[in-house]
Amino acid sequence: MLAASRVSSLTSHVARQAVQVTGQRQAVLIAVRRRGNVSVRSIQSVAQTDRDTITRLLYSIGTKREVERHLRIFSSSSHPSQPAKFAVIKVGGAVLDQIDELALSLSFLYRVGLYPVVLHGAGPQLNSIIESEGVIPDYIDGIRVTDAKTLQIARRVFLEQNLKLVGALEKLGTRARPITSGVFTADYLDKEKYRLVGNITRVDKRPIEASIRAGALPILTSLAETPDGQILNVNADIAAGELAKELEPMKIVFLNEKGGMFHGITGEKLDVINLDEEYEQLMKEPWVKYGTKLKLREFKELLDHLPRSSSVAVISADNLQRELFTDSGAGTLIRRGYRLFKHNSIDSVGADRFRQVIHDRDPEVQSGASSVTSVLSDLQKTPYTIYGDEPLDAIAIVTRPEGEVPIMTKLLASRNGVLNNVVDNVFNAIKKDHRKLFWTAKVDDDNRSWHFERADGSFTRAGKSLFWYGVQDIAEVQKIVKDFEAKGRLERAYLPVGPSAPPERAFPGATRSYSTLARRQVPSGSRGYATAVTSQPTSAEPKRLALIGARGYTGQALTSLLSGHPYIDLTHVSSRQLAGYPLQGYTKSSITHTNLSVEDVERMEKDGEVDAWVMALPNGVCKPFVDAIDRGAKVRSSGESSVIVDLSADYRFESGWKYGLPELYGRDGIRKSKRISNPGCYATSTQLLIAPLLKYVKPACGPTVFGISGYSGAGTVAGTNDADGKPTTVPKVTPESLAGGFRPYSLTDHIHEREAGRHLTSLLADPTNPMKVAFIPSVAPWFSGIISTLSLPLSEKVTARDVKALYEDKYGGEKLIHIKSGVPGLLDIENKHSWTVGGFQVHSEGDRAVVVGGLDNLLKGAATQCLQNLNLALGYDEYDGISID
Repeated sequence: MLAASRVSSLTSHVARQAVQVTGQRQAVLIAVRRRGNVSVRSIQSVAQTDRDTITRLLYSIGTKREVERHLRIFSSSSHPSQPAKFAVIKVGGAVLDQIDELALSLSFLYRVGLYPVVLHGAGPQLNSIIESEGVIPDYIDGIRVTDAKTLQIARRVFLEQNLKLVGALEKLGTRARPITSGVFTADYLDKEKYRLVGNITRVDKRPIEASIRAGALPILTSLAETPDGQILNVNADIAAGELAKELEPMKIVFLNEKGGMFHGITGEKLDVINLDEEYEQLMKEPWVKYGTKLKLREFKELLDHLPRSSSVAVISADNLQRELFTDSGAGTLIRRGYRLFKHNSIDSVGADRFRQVIHDRDPEVQSGASSVTSVLSDLQKTPYTIYGDEPLDAIAIVTRPEGEVPIMTKLLASRNGVLNNVVDNVFNAIKKDHRKLFWTAKVDDDNRSWHFERADGSFTRAGKSLFWYGVQDIAEVQKIVKDFEAKGRLERAYLPVGPSAPPERAFPGATRSYSTLARRQVPSGSRGYATAVTSQPTSAEPKRLALIGARGYTGQALTSLLSGHPYIDLTHVSSRQLAGYPLQGYTKSSITHTNLSVEDVERMEKDGEVDAWVMALPNGVCKPFVDAIDRGAKVRSSGESSVIVDLSADYRFESGWKYGLPELYGRDGIRKSKRISNPGCYATSTQLLIAPLLKYVKPACGPTVFGISGYSGAGTVAGTNDADGKPTTVPKVTPESLAGGFRPYSLTDHIHEREAGRHLTSLLADPTNPMKVAFIPSVAPWFSGIISTLSLPLSEKVTARDVKALYEDKYGGEKLIHIKSGVPGLLDIENKHSWTVGGFQVHSEGDRAVVVGGLDNLLKGAATQCLQNLNLALGYDEYDGISID
């Protein structure tokens, strides 16, 4: 609170200082004007000096780069033909009681050449007068019922408050024009219910634009008129929204006395709400209700009508400058946001769209040093990933040859991508996928400081800077850069990484090269998610993992995932058959398989050599190793055990172990647990299918699930040694043995049947009546992927639409669950980290529902779910190392 108070005080001080300085200049200018010998050029010169002075004052609340970038963007948003594109500012009635603070903030914007459209309410003032006359304000659904007497008082109060604000601005030398009519045309909202309350049907922006062209801030009230002249009262928030839809400003600012929107349980201020990603989940949160829910709904409806570059800010008047001119802001920012993607081909992005971005934004192309064709041609020479957001406000290209350190070759952002921090979000997505990264930027790059802030080290030569993160040793940097140069991935100008280039080859004006390896902290410019307020804090501390049993398909899938994890390092891999052979598919470091004994495991746990263990062993084999870890933990100096995630079925029925299906049984228990049993692949899909329909399960007539899995689900067996004598594994069930069909097996009493029933019982309203599930598995000739079909007798009639709604309510906010209307196919699930559900049907008699779900048995059915559980138990973000499909 003290820090926030100091920020607010500083911002107010800057505003006062700016207005004071310019007020003195204004007095001098008026005196000169009176003598009649001032030229237009001299007036412009004084105005520019005022702007420069205020801009320098802004540097006290943000970096020079931030302030100048925001000023440049805001200034360029207005054109003489459409001068009202900067901002609509809605002033709450309570804020009008702080008229001096409000006038200072608005005058500040005026001094830097920005003309917001200001619309104010007067609710508290109106209530005060009405109540003093013995009338109790009447509201229906949050809307003020306005009879003739109330409207008469409202009109007088609105005019008084409007003139009060205009007078306060004029007193500071800021020209302002009262506009109390002629903008809003309305019909009756519901004459019988609300009386003289309007529903805006038309906005005339001409009076507003005329005011701005005349150099005056337009100050509006929310009163409207019918076509035949009847005055109607309109809620100021609604009027501001309709005004914004007409003007399409970059910013819609709601000034209130609280200074933002706040979490209903923790009381923390919400920094930013990205509606595209968070809206559905937020509306389900128990703390989002009443006024908060109404505002979120209104904000979404408003922004859905506006360009993606528009955003809403809820802020106090004294922090207005900090919200507008710094990346970190001060209030709550609400924006459409972005849905990030990553694609390994241009076609997946859209070839025409991608070419246009390169043409419009690539500085090499714009300078003529390169062409769009050459950029695309170079891209085909090596594997690459394109990161970006749906509207392509920011895209990055990362080249990533197998086994080599990746290079970010392009980072191209639109004005909106910079303004709304989409660049940071794309960069963070890259960091999640790559522990090391190199990239370059020109020394005259406008956003050069951005690169320095996000790099662990840098080196400048020949007009460019080389940046990197994830490498702390300069000798390793030298080795990596030499490898880049040898393979043509980086210019020779960067070699050697050390002394300066000879003067005759140096970039004009660059007198020396330099290298830095100091850790740079990224400033608090990244605004956190609203939904993240309720999540547990995440760690970035590296942790060590031992994998016991890496020979099978699941062990191999987990190894590949861990290779891309930003924090978990695989340090030990145990396999009796492969002992002494190098581990394949892990690129962070070179690891050789060992054959860890029970005694080795006990000693390692005692000495704290690892932070987590994953058991990827066949059923019935895990217990001796778990017992050894328990013994080692008892004598461990820290007194704390490592985390164990067991992929077998050995502990899925143990009460002392946490069953790790986060989407159904919660995250908090996994975060607090050291012993986690990973669900079975069929059991995961079965439980996710049945859970939303539990309350409709017909007594004594349980659900049936038919599951078909790829042959990898049957596991592996030892094969013949290869030519080098290395042991190999082969599928237990081969596609050839299936003769192109599929084979049902374990027709009754499959262990996943019992597993699903046991855990679903805990979700029942009456868990004393155990859940029974009938499950029939089959194996098919494809490699991986499970398709499960649920047939569930219903206790009451529902429609297919109702059934789909149940799944949307249950899983709407889950990142690894996808809901579709059609029946999921193999392409929807194979090699995907998610579970997909669809094909919602109800029998014509309304007594049986059929739903289809699917997942990759090696990923969401095993390795991906294991990584979710590891992340939660080790304090990381649940999805670290997992690409969201």
